[in-house]
Formats: sequence, structure tokens, C-alpha cells
Amino acid sequence: MGITAKGKKNAGLLTEGSIAKGILSFAIPLFLGQLLQQFYNVADAWVVGNFADNDSFAAVSSAGNLTFLIIGFFNGIAIGGGVVISKYFGARDGKSVEVAIHTNFLFGLIASALSTIVGLILIPVLLRLMQTPENVLPASLLYLRVYFAGVSTIIMYNIGMSIMRALGDSLHPLYYLFISSVINVVLDLLFVAVFHWGVGGAAAATIIAQGVSAVMCIYRMCKMEGVARLDFKKLHYNGPMMHEVITQGLPTGIQNSVISIGNIVIQKNINSFGSFAMAGVGAYSKLEGFAFLPITCMSMALPTFISQNLGAKEYNRAKKGAVFGIITGVAVAELIGIGFYIGIEPLLRFFVDEEQSVSYGEMHAHVTTLFFCLLAFSHCAAGVLRGCGKSIIPMAAMLAFWCGLRIVYVTTALEFIPKFTMISWAYPLTWSCSSIVFLLFLIFSDWTHAFEKKAAKSKVIK
Repeated sequence: MGITAKGKKNAGLLTEGSIAKGILSFAIPLFLGQLLQQFYNVADAWVVGNFADNDSFAAVSSAGNLTFLIIGFFNGIAIGGGVVISKYFGARDGKSVEVAIHTNFLFGLIASALSTIVGLILIPVLLRLMQTPENVLPASLLYLRVYFAGVSTIIMYNIGMSIMRALGDSLHPLYYLFISSVINVVLDLLFVAVFHWGVGGAAAATIIAQGVSAVMCIYRMCKMEGVARLDFKKLHYNGPMMHEVITQGLPTGIQNSVISIGNIVIQKNINSFGSFAMAGVGAYSKLEGFAFLPITCMSMALPTFISQNLGAKEYNRAKKGAVFGIITGVAVAELIGIGFYIGIEPLLRFFVDEEQSVSYGEMHAHVTTLFFCLLAFSHCAAGVLRGCGKSIIPMAAMLAFWCGLRIVYVTTALEFIPKFTMISWAYPLTWSCSSIVFLLFLIFSDWTHAFEKKAAKSKVIK
């Protein structure tokens, strides 16, 4: 097809060769990229935690759920767009690949404008709804306003990254993320430690660094050859392709936002225990991000592997890849969870040295870490289902359990037992429920022929 980089015709195809080697060779750059992303996030927290006060650290640490509420929605649709590109790439349908790439990029431009507007309008309202303590509120407002003013850089990087990964290229996004991570750390230290700009400086550092990575992604795509090349003259609205991208990605986008709503409710309850609880759980969440790396990279690799192989009608290969990916993700995540359970206290002190904050973080970790295997299974199984075009199943399961059940459980449990650890138990409970649903669906449904069934149904309707 000639739809990848110069001199690498058909590079990135995952439909041939060793299954384990194919998945791991694709997943390892994703792992390293996510590792850099965590260092990226940790840089903000560490610099603010060491060169600003506890309230500033609490503000930065608790901002993740709010940013993901909006960004996660559009990034979820971008993931769906990646599945569409992978499917056509696996089927060697070059013309459809070209249209899908330009449709995804156009969607990113639209999403950037909407995210900026919606974010800036909703931030004050959401912070109030979360009952953010008055001593933390000014820092939270400043951080999030700067963040959403430049959120387009984050969205466009994720769009570019999704397109390249859909074509089997997980290496170049890693290079760009490494460069932007270095820039972020340098700017964090300059803006916060030297210029004393506080949380606003930390947010500005993130936006600038992500902007650099977005520009590099776009430049790379413009230099590609064949139908994978991004050509701004070809950016126009294609109704059927946009419909396919949004139909595939909307459930994941809704899922991301819904999970964020559930986590915002939980964050509201954490906030009710004060700024030390916010700081302690915030410090834990930064560490938890590292524990989730094998889960994240495998759940990102599986949709590309599955969709390419189903597009190529390699059904048995897709099944074997799903089993390998899920088992690998679960095993590694649980080993990391055990390690975190044992050594969480000194790790927390890397971010906060207030005894009360460390105590809250330790309590939370001792409830959740041994159940990382369930979280890994849910995410990897969801990756398989997205890869076969059934993104509604993960959306429904996570809406029901990771949002609905979490909210009901936390609200009810704290009424009867007003202890902090009751909040922490919301996570193992909901991970268990979603894992059961995904397991049953993978065993008893014919997910390997989902694309053909969907195409046949569309023909009947027409």
C-alpha cells in the first residue's frame, strides 16, 4: 500500500509473524511513552510539592479528574478513530485509510475549540460542586484556567499519536514524548522554583511542552508518503467517515467522562476529609500511575492488534493475541501491586512529608493495590472489545459500575460508616463487577466476527 514512512512500505502491520513479539514490540514503546507521561505528571507534582505549599500541591493533585472529564471525552473518540484506521489498514484499503486520517485530524481541531470553551466555562462550577476547600480553591482555579486555555496542544498531540499508533507506529510518539518531558521538567523548575509562579507556572509548563510534541507529531505526519500523508488541502468534512469515527469512539468518550463523574463524586468525599486527605490521595495517585503502566500500554496495544487482524480476517490470531495480552497485563499489574503494598510509605514521602497526608495515602494504597489484577483485566478486556468495534459494551459496564455503583456505594457507605477507607473500597468493588461482565462477554459472544455482522446489518438497513 505504501502508506507509512519512506522506505518502510507496510511497516506497522501486526497481521503477520509471532503474536507475542508483535504485541510486545508494539506495546513496549507505548509502555516507555506512558512511563514518560507519568514522569511528566510527576514533575508538576514534585516541583509544586517541594517549592510551593500543601494547598498548591492539593490543587494540582486533585485536578486530574476534572481535566479528564472533558479531555477524556474527546480522546475517547480519537481512540475510536484509531480503531477505524487500523481496520482499514489491516484490510489494506489505502483510500479509506487516507480519508480516516484526515477525518480524525479535522475532528481534533473541532474538539480543541470545544474543549477550550467548555473547560473555561465549567471549571468554577465543577470546583464548587466538588466542595473544594476554600484554602485550595484559588490555586485550583488558576491551574485549571491556564490548563484549559492551552488544552488544544494536548488534544492535538493525542490525535496525532492515535493516528500513528493505528498505523502500527508506536516509536515516534515515544521520541516526541521524551523531548516534551524534558522540556516540561526544565520549565517546571524555571517557572515554579525560580520565578515562583506557583500552580500557574506548572500548568503553563505542561501546555508549552505538549505543544512542542503536538507540532512534532503533525510535522511527522506531513512528511509521510502515500495515503498516510497529512495534507491540509485534503481536510474537509466527510459525513460517512465522521459518522463511523464518532460511532466507534463515542461510547469510549462517554465512558471516560462518566468514569470521571464517578471519580469527581469520590473526590468530593475525599475533599470532605480536608487538604491532608487530598494531598495524601493525590500523592498516591501519582504513584498509582506508574503501577497502571502495564495495564495502560496493553489496553492501548490490543485495540490496534485486534482491529488489524480482524480487518485482515485473521480470526484465530486475534483470539490468541487477546489471551496473550490479557494474561500479560494481569500478571505484571499484580506483581507491581504487591510491591506497592509493601513499600508505599517511603514512596509517598517523595511527594509529601506531612505525617497526616502520608497516613491517608497509605490507608488508600493498602485497600486498593492488591486488586490491580482486576483493574488490568477490565482494561485489557475493554481494549479487545474496542478493537472488534464493540465499544458500547465497555461503556455500558463502566457506566454501570465505575460511575453508578461507585456513587451509590460511597454515598451509602459513608452514611453508615464515616471512615476514610470506605471510600477506598469503592475501587476493588467496581473493578470486580466489571471484570465479571467482561469475562462472560469474551467467553460467550462471537466478538471475532463483529465487523462482518455490523457491515451485513448496515447493508440490510440500507
